[in-house]
Amino acid sequence: MPPRKLARPLVWLESFTAAVEAGSIEAAAEHLGVARSVVSEHIRSLELALAEGATLLERGPGRRLQLTARGERLFAGTQTPLHQLDMKRLRDLASAEPVVRLGLNPTLSLSLLGKVARDAAATGLKLVLSFGGPHELTRQVQTRQLDLALDFTPLPPHEGVESESLLRMPFVVLAGPDSALAVSAAGRKALHVKDLEGHPFVDWLRDDPYGGANSARFAAHGVSVQEVARAESFLLLYDLLRAFRACAITPDLRAMHPFPPDIRAWPLREEEPQAVEVVALWPSGSLSPGASSLLGGLRQPV
Repeated sequence: MPPRKLARPLVWLESFTAAVEAGSIEAAAEHLGVARSVVSEHIRSLELALAEGATLLERGPGRRLQLTARGERLFAGTQTPLHQLDMKRLRDLASAEPVVRLGLNPTLSLSLLGKVARDAAATGLKLVLSFGGPHELTRQVQTRQLDLALDFTPLPPHEGVESESLLRMPFVVLAGPDSALAVSAAGRKALHVKDLEGHPFVDWLRDDPYGGANSARFAAHGVSVQEVARAESFLLLYDLLRAFRACAITPDLRAMHPFPPDIRAWPLREEEPQAVEVVALWPSGSLSPGASSLLGGLRQPV
């Protein structure tokens, strides 16, 4: 099979990267086995295509090439598999305006996106948003496709990723307004998993760690519930609780966003209380100024 031919912008990027790492056009040309003029032409083509002609490299002390501010963003953001790069992303990286590529757990978009968007707008940051589960968000941070991601614990292994806990939340029991549990436990201040015996229950998807945690709770106490639905996020949960007149065990999101007024909530009493954390993730050693600014805002109460 003949070798796969790189798209033209990636050929230009190869010359740019070689020049950065070698420190000169001449050394880059020797490394790539091409003429000096070819490397120069590739770098200039990249500057015209991505940076409106602005320079990405300049001469430093000893005439060694060094990156401009735009070149630094481009170089840092392209240390990732070539098949994950396209012209739109490359233009974002080399843009004169600061850009933050932010990944969000869908549930957290309900609670945090408004604040993040306001902070970005107030500081002139352009946001490029995507959504995903923990495995997808962690992989995108590892490969530097995202500058910052916000998710819940537990997280998959994340080598090459730095993280910070922003909020710790205990678990609660929720119930739809017309559910049998809402009636029978109306005067209770807290509920135990045993109180859910026989009730209609909305669980999390089986590959979701919360679903596994609920199964373990029920098994440990010999509790049987009537599973009527499974949810992927809070974006789906409330309507399911209302329609099925059911209950659920969930993290207590009220520190970020109130539950709907018709949804009943009780603290979950457990012999060994568990908690979930909201965490920020970013590539190791590469927290961009824009991402740092958003992270600073997230450290404040929502």
